[in-house]
Amino acid sequence: MSKVIEIRQITRDFPLGNETVKVLKGIDLDIDRGEYVAFMGPSGSGKSTLMNLLGCLDTPTSGHYILNGKDVSQMKDDELAEIRNKEIGFVFQTFNLLPRTTALENVALPMIYAGYNKTDRIKRAEEVLTNVGLGDRMDHKPNQLSGGQRQRVAVGRALVNKPSIILADEPTGNLDSKTSLEIMNLFDEIHAAGNTVILVTHEEEVAEHAHRVIRLRDGMVESDERKEILSQ
Repeated sequence: MSKVIEIRQITRDFPLGNETVKVLKGIDLDIDRGEYVAFMGPSGSGKSTLMNLLGCLDTPTSGHYILNGKDVSQMKDDELAEIRNKEIGFVFQTFNLLPRTTALENVALPMIYAGYNKTDRIKRAEEVLTNVGLGDRMDHKPNQLSGGQRQRVAVGRALVNKPSIILADEPTGNLDSKTSLEIMNLFDEIHAAGNTVILVTHEEEVAEHAHRVIRLRDGMVESDERKEILSQ
């Protein structure tokens, strides 16, 4: 398998008054293309900080992060923005949709930044919304959709540019248990279609869907377990 993520001795320090808080303390990690990975850990373990680094929302204090063959650890903000748009699809707990625009427009938004023309944007956004089960809700605005439907729009937006990795930060945190299961089944389908999926979660039942669970504690990898996948 080819590696989509290679992390070598990543550290991340934050200044706090006169002190320095060491949040990540030298993490080594490889993730193969097509893997389905969950990061877990108690509050303060460093999982959100690591997620921000993986998503190119932040850069490490030291160490190297190779994403899809490119060393992104020392890139400038504008270069990181381009990488985020092309290589990474984000799904957040709070959906982060634009309230006054339709589901279709929300999903097509990353394609504007990527320079696609309008015809291509609409065609791809329609295709993605149909794939996530919202073919009949394209003209609805977020306030006309349920929480689960909003998260499906967010998942569609994450997929629209065909990114190298899908990063989902507590994707079911604002959903009831039935809707959570529907969204996790959607992630299972996305992974089965060949996408690399990385979740951050504190919920064991969400992590159960992943094929590999990496637990962090005190800024270090505490355990890294791959599950035997039984065919259904």
